[in-house]
Amino acid sequence: MKFVFSGFTILILILCIDLYSFQAIKTICQNLENGPRKLVYSIFWIITGLAVIMVITSMFRHFITWPKAIRVYLTGFLMIIYVCKLIIVIFLLTDDLIRLGKWIYSLFSTKKEIIAPEHPQITRSLFISQTALVVAAVPFAALVYGMIFGAFDYNIKRLKLAFANLPKSFNGLKILQISDIHIGSFVESKHLQKAVDMINAEKADIILFTGDMVNSKTEEVFPYVDVLKQIKAQMGIFCSLGNHDYGDYYQWDSKEEKVNNLAQLFEVYEKMGWDLLTNENRIITKNGESIAIAGCENWGASARFPKYGDLAKTTQNIGNIPFTVLMSHDPSHWDAQVLNNPHKIDLMLAGHTHGMQFGVDTKLIKWSPVQYFYKEWAGLYRKGNQYLYVNRGLGFIGYPGRAGIRPEITIIELSSKA
Repeated sequence: MKFVFSGFTILILILCIDLYSFQAIKTICQNLENGPRKLVYSIFWIITGLAVIMVITSMFRHFITWPKAIRVYLTGFLMIIYVCKLIIVIFLLTDDLIRLGKWIYSLFSTKKEIIAPEHPQITRSLFISQTALVVAAVPFAALVYGMIFGAFDYNIKRLKLAFANLPKSFNGLKILQISDIHIGSFVESKHLQKAVDMINAEKADIILFTGDMVNSKTEEVFPYVDVLKQIKAQMGIFCSLGNHDYGDYYQWDSKEEKVNNLAQLFEVYEKMGWDLLTNENRIITKNGESIAIAGCENWGASARFPKYGDLAKTTQNIGNIPFTVLMSHDPSHWDAQVLNNPHKIDLMLAGHTHGMQFGVDTKLIKWSPVQYFYKEWAGLYRKGNQYLYVNRGLGFIGYPGRAGIRPEITIIELSSKA
């Protein structure tokens, strides 16, 4: 019922955006001949119809299903269209509010405002409409480019971190981190195989996966188990759960069905040989010296996400271990709990944000809209001698692309300070 209500809310929002943004289209097309004008109008409302159909079918997905490729990429294209339409609405709404303000002011003003005649070649409404369309065209082009070329443009990020308390036996330890595979968004295995080949080519000592294997259901990973099983690391592959892994975003017929879904994910990890850490830790020993790898279940500072993580339980019985790496999916966990945890966490690895799959990510400029929601959203952060690294994610969800924020494989080499 909750999903149906959300669906109707989205439908109303879609129609409101379309009715409002259509005013800009009408203004732009007012001087066109009847044939071209009707064609533009038809395309506009056909897209609206597709969006409505997609929402309705998602509300009744138990009965109506789209082929996966169509579902993923048509949804992505519609998302791009409505992001751009929303930009147009902002322009038109701002102009209408200014007009409304002036009208209200005129009602109470004793002075008569002298209004200059509008320029005969371009009206104010036409100028606003044209400006809105030009501005909206920029993210449209970027997002379409990101959908065609960016989704699988995997990027290897490399960094070296030095710690005084790292046992010398682990000097030069090579950790490879991946996060947010969101395998339900993959349409075919060749792109995942490309990532697996890049991962194995690094010959990492330890691979750490920081959650969100699936979008909604464990069955999404079934066709790709054999590909993921190819991933190897000398000291093991360890993983933790992300917010999408629990099945909280699917309308289950019963609680038992949801419980079984998570149990299936546990079985998948076991079949692949990945060690899933659920509020627990593992001790890695080399030459008589040890470090701890800890995995906390999903915990975020935002009230939007259920809190499954128990950091005290995760770090219990490792008080005598000199160095700890923590996997915790949501980076907001670091500032909220990890920094003040009685057992010091030397390095926390997170994901979750994806860099919103859109932004600017260069040596000089690092920006994404997600930074207004997460203080730590991509890359390396430090407080004192404790570090957090936020991986930008390997896969995607919702928007099937990457515009400016490339999918990431992270290589972290640890060294002991002299």
